[in-house]
Amino acid sequence: MTNLNIASPLSAMSSASEAIAQQTRQAASKLAFLSSEDKNQAIEAIAQGLESAKDDILQANLADCQAATAAGIAKPLYKRLQLDEHKLRDAIAGVRDVGKLNDPIGQVQIHREIDSGLILKRITCPLGVLGIIFEARPEAAIQIVSLAIKSGNGVILKGGKEALNSCEAIVKAIKQGLSQTGVNADAVQLLTTREEILELLQLDKYVDLIIPRGSNDFVKFVQDNTRIPVLGHADGICHIYVDEKADIDKAINITVDSKIQYPAACNAIETLLIHSSIAGEFLPQVAAALAAQNVELRGDERSLKILPNIAAATEIDWRTEYSDLILAIKIVDSLTEAISHINNYGSRHTEAIITEDITAAETFQGLVNAAGVYHNCSTRFADGFRYGFGAEVGISTQQMPPRGPVGLEGLITYKYQMSGNGHIVKTYTGANAKSFSHEDL
Repeated sequence: MTNLNIASPLSAMSSASEAIAQQTRQAASKLAFLSSEDKNQAIEAIAQGLESAKDDILQANLADCQAATAAGIAKPLYKRLQLDEHKLRDAIAGVRDVGKLNDPIGQVQIHREIDSGLILKRITCPLGVLGIIFEARPEAAIQIVSLAIKSGNGVILKGGKEALNSCEAIVKAIKQGLSQTGVNADAVQLLTTREEILELLQLDKYVDLIIPRGSNDFVKFVQDNTRIPVLGHADGICHIYVDEKADIDKAINITVDSKIQYPAACNAIETLLIHSSIAGEFLPQVAAALAAQNVELRGDERSLKILPNIAAATEIDWRTEYSDLILAIKIVDSLTEAISHINNYGSRHTEAIITEDITAAETFQGLVNAAGVYHNCSTRFADGFRYGFGAEVGISTQQMPPRGPVGLEGLITYKYQMSGNGHIVKTYTGANAKSFSHEDL
């Protein structure tokens, strides 16, 4: 999806795409009224359908990977595309975890007597229909569908062309599972052509939220070409700052994990900031640990004096999401300088400080502007599954909520319901206006 030159004009609306969206909308309207038990049964049926189709899904992914390799796919994108037995197993476990979560729909947030016999409630309800567009990472379809069903939403999926076979096999298995339940399988749809991306973005009559998961350019393209609200993030430029009061061994282990555990992930670190007073001791040790994992280092001028054999970092390195085994290093003189660098170059995704100084940690967590701000732990924990959300539809770095890994709470809204007995506003206006009681029940 890196080439965004889609020839179809914005006004060219495919009747087929619109028909799919209408079907999804109708199925979603019924899904919104299903009981928790019915939705949980559907989620278990999805898990069983995926397990039954495991071999077909893995074979489909193998075909995608082979085709992508022949086409010269970039290494980070290939890692996201690859779906092995362990990834699939974990994704299915995530489906079942979603089934165990409390139903977010129908929760009474406000229950208030406005006056005798006039009652106001604010009750949670589904958004409606989600449009999810993602590059590679076919297991994202599994996570998204399970969260959509649990939150009573329909979902229209559009995976990247590199993951077409995988997505088709996954959605086929999901629909097969749903066919045995009270959830209409039309609540889950898959688009398969590039032209349908632009068509989906124009379906504001039927689609309530777009969630793009892909490159910076692609997310910006989506935001610029739709009237539908967009939730997501473009870059994942994450940092670790190793403070002057850091525990050396702890800092090395956390840094290595944050970089190499899954370097293609958006929550892997791209820049390491080190306090000057600890750099002479820490930098050679962490460099050796990273070199053992084949990480290429790029350092600023002060880092090169300690590690003369590494490449020189330039301004562009501070702005780059490598998604690979490459790490930029900069030495700073203070916590304030580290925070300034992060707030200037970071993407508001996930940032971490390694220190035994609680005051420094609290200052860092208070002043760094990011969806996740960590102390003495790996940035790789920024994940809906690890947060206990069961799964996630994506990670949002916007200032307004939802922010960070988005699970069920990001897929619901609420409505106000009021019940009276012939009440009229005239009673509460004018010279003899009656007062409201406004008593919470």
